Amino acid sequence: MTEPEPIPRAALFGNPERISPALSPDGTRLAWIAPHHGVLNVWTATLGTADARPVTHDEGRGIRTCFWTPDGSRLGYLQDRAGDENWRLYDIDPLTGDIRDLTPFPGVQTQLVGVDLDVPDRILIGLNLDDPRAHDVYALRIADGGLTKVLPNPGLAALVADRHLEVRAAIATRRDGGRTVMVRDAGGPDAPWRPLLAVDHEDGLSTVPLRFDVTGTRLLLTTSAGANTTRLVWLDLADGALEVVAEHPCHDVASVIGERAARRPTLVSFAGERSRWQVLDPAAGPELDALRRLDEGDLRLVSRDRADRTWLVAYDHSGGPTRFYTYDRAARTGTYLFSDRPALEDAGLTRIEPFSFTARDGLTLHGYLTFPTRTERRHLPAVVKVHGGPWTRDSWRLDSEAQWLADRGYLCIQVNFRGSTGYGKDFVNAGDREWGGRMHDDLIDALDWTIAQGYTDPARVGIYGGSYGGYAALVGAAFTPDRFRCAVDVVGPSNLATLIEGIPAYWAPALAQMHSRVGHPETDAEFLWSRSPLSRVDDIRIPLLIVHGANDPRVKQSESEQIVAALAAKGIPHEYLLFPDEGHGMARPENRLRFYAAAERFLATHLGGRYEPEAAAGPLAWPEPGALVPF
Repeated sequence: MTEPEPIPRAALFGNPERISPALSPDGTRLAWIAPHHGVLNVWTATLGTADARPVTHDEGRGIRTCFWTPDGSRLGYLQDRAGDENWRLYDIDPLTGDIRDLTPFPGVQTQLVGVDLDVPDRILIGLNLDDPRAHDVYALRIADGGLTKVLPNPGLAALVADRHLEVRAAIATRRDGGRTVMVRDAGGPDAPWRPLLAVDHEDGLSTVPLRFDVTGTRLLLTTSAGANTTRLVWLDLADGALEVVAEHPCHDVASVIGERAARRPTLVSFAGERSRWQVLDPAAGPELDALRRLDEGDLRLVSRDRADRTWLVAYDHSGGPTRFYTYDRAARTGTYLFSDRPALEDAGLTRIEPFSFTARDGLTLHGYLTFPTRTERRHLPAVVKVHGGPWTRDSWRLDSEAQWLADRGYLCIQVNFRGSTGYGKDFVNAGDREWGGRMHDDLIDALDWTIAQGYTDPARVGIYGGSYGGYAALVGAAFTPDRFRCAVDVVGPSNLATLIEGIPAYWAPALAQMHSRVGHPETDAEFLWSRSPLSRVDDIRIPLLIVHGANDPRVKQSESEQIVAALAAKGIPHEYLLFPDEGHGMARPENRLRFYAAAERFLATHLGGRYEPEAAAGPLAWPEPGALVPF
């Protein structure tokens, strides 16, 4: 039997065909992101017609997401310069093509703070214009683009506005890594902040304010305070009393759907192997049933109209693209719109498979395996693929990298090591000060479990990851070089002290978390150096592929430069790819495809998997999808 051709890298890693749909406030028009002349741009169409067309004509890095202004007159979008994450806010009139640069301030980052469909004349944004460490709150008038500072920021994060677009809740971080929920009464910029709920370091990551109720007297938030897993709770602004809305004994709250006008939650999901939905209001039960009948994937609410009659919903699949539908709430019926990567619909992708095992110290770990489909599950070459963060997790969805690795003949091993989120605070806190320690032991234990099952050939294993995952790849090469044949590090830090010292100024509220969960450069210098791959470069015996974006504001280019210099000085085989027009990852499709071609060739050389020659991949050619959309 002839082996099928490899799935083209361009289908997996080129521009998606359509992403980020947004419904206009009146429910009549749709906006989304799609390629135009090979660059992601904003498109619009009237629902029920075939009048789709691009409304922006960006020729650079492209646009990743967009939103309607609450009056429905314009579309907003954020763009940075070459990956520097100093986001500027632009908007465009989709009828005339008039574009405005609303925040034309060099070196300043824009954050969206509040967009409310019941306040049509303005939105709230944050700008670190006066102090790079803090984003003051500005009201942006839709009619003329004018800015008015409405609230100075004394160093708070996670700002939340009420239904009148007045910021009245935020998070203050403490030096010990704890957090305090700060609130203020309505009354303009002079209303003082006051502490309402203080949590210790162990509950810091989970405590996040979400939204106010319709009266503005209660705040919906997630927190693990008083429990192990993250719960959904109401916080009373008068007396600080907590009312539990939803909780799961094993999994954290993942997302919430509610009634827009009533501003109360009706459905909540939890972060299990797949999303687990719970009905909070019996009236929402039939709606959840209808949404489940629409598609078998994991549900997400993407957008809604002002009347809350029409929803845009997405369904994630581990073995296929994400599918988008409009959903009529009254009729409880849906209409398919599109998928984000239709070329992968019939590409022979495989579903990821959940697994669990017990780590060497007794902790239960969970993860996902993605197997090659055309070979026996015995003694396979494998790649341990490590997620970034690290305070996030791998989940059940389409992971193009996992599918790519499996298609090229590798078993892809993904484990939610301690420190990952979704499994309760005991699990996430077990990762404190364990970078390069037990967090790495978990990766090795996952690998050993697959070897014990007979799945993996221990002589043909690579380690691969980006950001924290890139650090883990360097740790694999430096701390356990006998376990891996090769390593791929994308934007990973090599020296933990210089990583922490170099984080952006606007990350100041998160600095205490880095100090408490990783280490403090002033008091833990020796410890941080012992957990830094650069400290053990002499032990590296395997080839490395190291990749970085020159404008990365999170993990500076110097993190790669210093270990590349050490490898070169010691004659250790390595390849180094530096992208001058990228930051913390690769936004431009030509850069992504160049990287994945290099990584695929690197892995094939050292592990023996399949490789799609670059000539066979052909030139970049992007479809113009608009006229094909059956709206």
